[in-house]
Amino acid sequence: MSFRSALAGSALAAVLATSAQAQAQAQTQAPHSHAPGSAHTPGSAHAPGHAQTADEAQVRTVVAAYKDAITRMDVSQTPALFWEDSAIFENGGVEGTFAYYLEHHLGPEFTDLAGFEFRNHEMTVEIDGDTAFVSETYTYHITFKDTAREPIERRGVATSVLRKRGDEWRFAIYHSSARPLRRAT
Repeated sequence: MSFRSALAGSALAAVLATSAQAQAQAQTQAPHSHAPGSAHTPGSAHAPGHAQTADEAQVRTVVAAYKDAITRMDVSQTPALFWEDSAIFENGGVEGTFAYYLEHHLGPEFTDLAGFEFRNHEMTVEIDGDTAFVSETYTYHITFKDTAREPIERRGVATSVLRKRGDEWRFAIYHSSARPLRRAT
């Protein structure tokens, strides 16, 4: 096992553990509301009394910028969101750096798509020094230019580790996976 694989596995385990702890904590605390203008935004998770820090706001901005680029199907500016030594993992595969992933996977896929829409997006962020752990859940809907192809709708999750270098946050590790939606019968 390579050092990067071991590091990615450890980081992913930390993200999942952090997410599980945050969810358990949120379920045991009394419900609360956020006043207009507070740090809470739709799809975010904060503990009661949690004020969003400048670092957390920057991390959320980076994650949102990536999601928005995918939705617009314009990934031309996305390399600036990832460190050059980033590691991308998708649906059980190791995709390499973001530059490689963009050139060999993500970019070519967009040539066949007519639309990409995220729905029901939820995000949690936890920051520990210069490292941010992010977990996301969502559904996505994809349509194709070739209208004979059936649209795809999936339930997805993403876990990522962002690192702060200097004053800038970027993705260091990004992992996503998806499965077909389970329809009520």
